[in-house]
Amino acid sequence: MPWKILQYLKTSYDKSLGNMTEQAHKKRTSRYYLFMALATVYGFSLTPIAIDSAEAADSPAALVISNDPLPMDLRSQVYSSPSRAPQISPAQVTGNYYDEQSQTVVGRKVDTLRSELFSLQGEIANQSEKLVSMQVNGQNKAATYYASIATISTQLQSGTTPGNPRLVSKLATARTNLEDLSENIASLNDLAVKISASASTASFLLESTRATYGLSGAIEEDHVRLAQLEDAINNTVVIVERLLNNVNDDITRTTAYLATERDNLRTLALAINTGDMFGRSLSSRPFSAAPQANFTPAAASGYANTFTGAPAQPMTPPAVGTVPGGPRPLVKIRFDRPDVSYQQPVYLAVNEALKRYPNARFELVAVHPSAGNAAETAIESTRARRNAERVLRSLTEMGLGLERVDLSYTPSENATTNEVHLYVR
Repeated sequence: MPWKILQYLKTSYDKSLGNMTEQAHKKRTSRYYLFMALATVYGFSLTPIAIDSAEAADSPAALVISNDPLPMDLRSQVYSSPSRAPQISPAQVTGNYYDEQSQTVVGRKVDTLRSELFSLQGEIANQSEKLVSMQVNGQNKAATYYASIATISTQLQSGTTPGNPRLVSKLATARTNLEDLSENIASLNDLAVKISASASTASFLLESTRATYGLSGAIEEDHVRLAQLEDAINNTVVIVERLLNNVNDDITRTTAYLATERDNLRTLALAINTGDMFGRSLSSRPFSAAPQANFTPAAASGYANTFTGAPAQPMTPPAVGTVPGGPRPLVKIRFDRPDVSYQQPVYLAVNEALKRYPNARFELVAVHPSAGNAAETAIESTRARRNAERVLRSLTEMGLGLERVDLSYTPSENATTNEVHLYVR
């Protein structure tokens, strides 16, 4: 404030008076009156000193130098400029920026999606536990069923009486166990529906998360959380798809298993009635219901590219542009010895045919000689069908579906041994 400055100047002036002569004191009158005028303007009262104005006019003002330091409050005001600016680091700038947290619309949307994901993951965990429980239950029921079947088969193998009541009772128990296992399929179907609903929910959450990226008004942390949420949902989708595949595999496998075992139970019931073991059900043999071919294939001896016991080259499939099928077989196998190596040529021929005709079907024909008496013809027919079953199993192991293979058989006057022919349809 000005009055502080005047107070300081007055104090310095008073101290200097004691060191001055009378003449020098008179020469300071003009300067003193200047201090008085300033004091009057700013309301600061000083004790007046009587000095001759005439002498003050003739005397020049003397320069008074004082060694007393300025007070700290006055020094900060007098010497306030220029001053040193504070140093600012990048951490202070970014820290102030990222410390400003706010709840955005996108942030609330992320919280909602995350809550729905947690709920979905809880449902998936429960569904997975149910599937494992059903699988264990199915294994226990299958073990109980096979225990009854094993008892019946063991007794039949050892020899028993026709219509043995003990075996009849075991057969009834086996049928009950098999029907209990069929109830497991209904539970698996219900679970498959629930898992499919969870898969739809997971897909919806994934699409909603990706759409949230386009919303306006998000901060950087919102998109980081969105990325984390998207990865979590993707992992959940993979788990749901794996779970759905597992339950569908269980349904398919159990259904096929039940169909096969029902046929085997009928065969086993006949064995119990007669007291003799018949073996596997005839319905499990694919060529048992195969029709006779509507054409007569030529015998393998009439072709140069036929292979027998030694490895041979497969037949060339029809050229592109021609109609597939016809009397010329794709592969012919002559089973004139027990160790015929036919797998590699069959694979090469089928692979080449599928390259030219991706949607082609195949017909597997069991050819047997028609010469000889009825007994010899029946024996050769049975051998040809068994060999054809071997070729069919090889085709399925190579990845060719059974739905693409038609089965048939036919006798041939030119055949000297049983053969298997494969045609492209």
